[in-house]
Parts: sequence; C-alpha cells; structure tokens
Amino acid sequence: MFARFRRKRLNPVLRDLLQETHLSVNDFIYPLFIRSGDGIKNEVDSMPGVFQMSVDEVIKECESLKDLGIYSILLFGIPDVKDSVGSDAMCEHGIIASSIRAIKEAHPDMFVITDLCFCEYTDHGHCGIFDPILETVDNDITLDNLAKQAVVHAKAGADMIAPSGMMDGMITSIRNGLDRVGYSHIPIMSYSTKFASAYYGPFRDVAESSPSFGDRRSYQMNPANRKEAILESLADEKEGADILMVKPALAYLDIVRDIKENSSLPLAVYNVSGEYSMLKMAEKAGVIDYNRVLMETMIGFKRAGADIIISYHAKEVAKFL
Repeated sequence: MFARFRRKRLNPVLRDLLQETHLSVNDFIYPLFIRSGDGIKNEVDSMPGVFQMSVDEVIKECESLKDLGIYSILLFGIPDVKDSVGSDAMCEHGIIASSIRAIKEAHPDMFVITDLCFCEYTDHGHCGIFDPILETVDNDITLDNLAKQAVVHAKAGADMIAPSGMMDGMITSIRNGLDRVGYSHIPIMSYSTKFASAYYGPFRDVAESSPSFGDRRSYQMNPANRKEAILESLADEKEGADILMVKPALAYLDIVRDIKENSSLPLAVYNVSGEYSMLKMAEKAGVIDYNRVLMETMIGFKRAGADIIISYHAKEVAKFL
C-alpha cells in the first residue's frame, strides 16, 4: 500500500503513522533492591543510578516512579542474616514480606512483583538447597521451599510471583502451593528461559548474591542451546505459567523471537545489569549517543517480540516517552 512513498521524503507525521513498533511506559517493570534499616540509599559502583534502599526510601522511590507513569516494580531482598536454606525468604517477617506490606500500605495502586529465588538469601549464594555430594542444587527439596516462599509473598500482598531459579517443575510446585491456600488468582511470571550468562556480574554486586563456590551452569541454560531454550519456556507454559521470560535480553533476541512464535503467552525480557552497565560506561566514555542507543535497544526488544521489558533504564525511558 505504501510502496509509492519514497521513504526519505516522508513527512514526519506520516513516518510516525507508519512506524510498526512502539514503546509505551506501560511496557516496563522497574527492579528495586531492598535491605533493612532506615534512610539507606547506597548507589552501586558497577551500576550508576541503581541503589540498595531501605523500605522507607523504596516508598519514596515508588512515588517518583508513579510520577513517571511506572506502576510495576520487581522486588529483590538483601537480608541481614543468610543461612544454608535461605530462611529469610520463607519468613513472614523477612525483608521481602515486610517490604511488600509497607509498600502496599503506602501505595496500594502499585503492582508489586516478587523475585522468587534463594540466591540472595543463602550463605552459599546458590538458588536453592545445595547438595554437596552432587555439587549442585537439590531440585526437589528446593521446589517445596519455593512454594513456601510464594505463599509468604502472596499473603503479604504480592500481586505477581516471578520464580527465577530455573528449577525443573517449579511452576507446578508454586501453582499448587498458591492454589491450596486460596491464591489461585495470583499470576506467575516465570524466568522460563534463563541463561548461565556473564551479563549478570553487576547484579551480583547490588543483590550480594555471588556464589561462594562453583557456578549455576548445572541449572541455568547453556547460551549455545537454542532448541533447549525454546523447550524450557514451553514446558513452563504447560505447567501453568501466565507469562514467560527470556533473560538476558540483548544477546538472545533470536530466542525471544523463537518463543514468541511458539507460544501465545505474554513474553517478558529482562534487560540485565551487564547490558545496563555497558551502556552507562559507554555514555561515560563519550563513545555513543546514549539516548539514541538506549531507545534503539528498547525498540529492538519490542520488535523481537517482547510484551514486557524489565529494565534498570525504565525511568530514563519513561522520561523520553
């Protein structure tokens, strides 16, 4: 229909009318990192503009987010005490459960999503109960604990649960756990295809979640495996996930497109810490037009098939939009 137009001569209004991919502030979820205390707002050296905050500061941050039109947040907790099983994650008085209640009291219109994992809560930094004989996470015991964690978060007022540990069967376990106690209405956004990626480095600084030994390659995805990546997400869809996710985003846009073409579920991408820090450092070095590269990257996520973008850039993008 539009073949008769010379693209280089298009009126700017018509060019915008013909644009195929659009960003909205409603596409974004903003991650927040909470620790105990008052008046704490510690910037992370490897992630300029990202902070560890006490819940009183998070409540202030929520007000700023709403002023920008951002109403969805993803919570990560940094407990005072860590142990081998991540007890704080399953405690109704733990850092996340307490924070959910405080945020919901101050901002009942905020949509609160909780990251469901144990790496921030265990003293060994792995995503569940570690089996020293097998030298990996005990998948089945961890499933029981994930269900307990999900119920604690739901009771505290979480609007959505986002399990990130890549345990086999985690969606079934969490869904059954929530349903048994009357939370069948709570949706699950699964980190359904999560790669064992080097892009997570700065996140481990802000979340204080680096493994004290070994790595997570036994339960996260091999970056080289495309077909397995698709199957992982489709398996979570069969188990009852409501939203699928690819993490990281930038180096895996082919996987985003593959999953989008094989599933009818909404699809999220996590624009991870390493991707964020690379742009920030390039901006600091003066080697890129930061604003243009940022927006081009976000459009790339949407064009590949993402319906939702979890990003530390969300506030900046909202200002541009």
